[in-house]
Amino acid sequence: MTQALKGVRILDFTHVQSGPTCTQLLAWFGADVIKVERPGVGDITRGQLQDIPKVDSLYFTMLNHNKRSITLDTKNPTGKEVLTRLIEECDVLVENFGPGVLDRMGFPWEKIHAINPRMIVASIKGFGPGPYEDCKVYENVAQCTGGSASTTGFRDGVPLVTGAQIGDSGTGLHLALGIVAALFQRTMTGQGQKVTCAMQDGVLNLCRVKLRDQQRLDHGPLKEYSQYGEGVPFGDAVPRAANDSGGGQPGRILKCKGWESDPNAYIYFITQAPVWEPICDIIGEPTWKSDPDYATPAVRLPKLNAIFARIEQWTMTKTKFEAMEILNKYDIPCGPILSMKEIAEDQSLRATGTVVEVDHPTRGKYLSVGNPIKLSASPTDVVRSPLLGEHTEEVLRKVLNFSDEKLAAIKASGAIGQAPAAAAE
Repeated sequence: MTQALKGVRILDFTHVQSGPTCTQLLAWFGADVIKVERPGVGDITRGQLQDIPKVDSLYFTMLNHNKRSITLDTKNPTGKEVLTRLIEECDVLVENFGPGVLDRMGFPWEKIHAINPRMIVASIKGFGPGPYEDCKVYENVAQCTGGSASTTGFRDGVPLVTGAQIGDSGTGLHLALGIVAALFQRTMTGQGQKVTCAMQDGVLNLCRVKLRDQQRLDHGPLKEYSQYGEGVPFGDAVPRAANDSGGGQPGRILKCKGWESDPNAYIYFITQAPVWEPICDIIGEPTWKSDPDYATPAVRLPKLNAIFARIEQWTMTKTKFEAMEILNKYDIPCGPILSMKEIAEDQSLRATGTVVEVDHPTRGKYLSVGNPIKLSASPTDVVRSPLLGEHTEEVLRKVLNFSDEKLAAIKASGAIGQAPAAAAE
């Protein structure tokens, strides 16, 4: 077996979360990702949210596995020469700088394409072309401008952002797909191209069912939303729907045994029509199966609050795992609310490589997310993140084939900063 992207070389100018998510995924699939960082500084997340002083943060280590790190001052004339050589030797350049930064560095698309016509230049921006294209964007801004926040939360509450990083990591995943598509097309055309993904666009793509509902709203109320059953009028925009199921099946998060002391003792429960009869039997309401006031989805809509209250009386007698075991026997859609602690301790996730333990030379052992995409003939080995500039000399010697004399001249120019301390494996 070999890794799917073995032989592909990525020049990684990304930082923080969105770009590193993209390049880490490519590295997991076997691409040689060379992360370019500023001498003495590096990716800003190395020092953000540190839990151990003077050690790369989990924020950095969990987004930069399987990469090599070099330091390079791209404002230094010698640094620009080195960058030019890297562009010649690499297949893809990935960046998530602010608008116009790559141009100001002296490497616009036209110059990069001239240096290496096969080079793919992939960029993450906050917005696409339009009135906001020059605006800086972070995770929560993307969620708000991409439609997620306006539809998340309870109807009578403020808009909410989700803890899932759909703006940053979600856009990084989109960009990775664009890069792979461009690499495939290059096998036929021999030419590179630009790949761009805006964070607003990425979030909107993940919120497509809400754009679906916006158009349905033009033709009448959204009958699967709880507020319809409660007789609450709709406005002219898709409302916040709390924990209603986005697929049209009534769903709620219900208390389970132990909820008084455990903030995650809950289960998501969907009253899907095909399993209505076993639901009635399980909760002790067998007469609801034939009762004309409960027998069909349409007549149940105005009673959903009462129905879920009755189901909750049953779920409160079971732990979330006991309830799930019972419900799954009847194919009743449900899922326990799993805390991050429970996920971290889940042995099945470790067995599949979804959660991995990594050993770092200065941090020690830590848990991280592994590759969520499994290929049967392309295994993923999660390798710890690099120390700042750890691979500078290695890349200059083995990728760019620089001689000892050339390397000494580059060091003297200050283009690569101080040599990093040796990594203690």
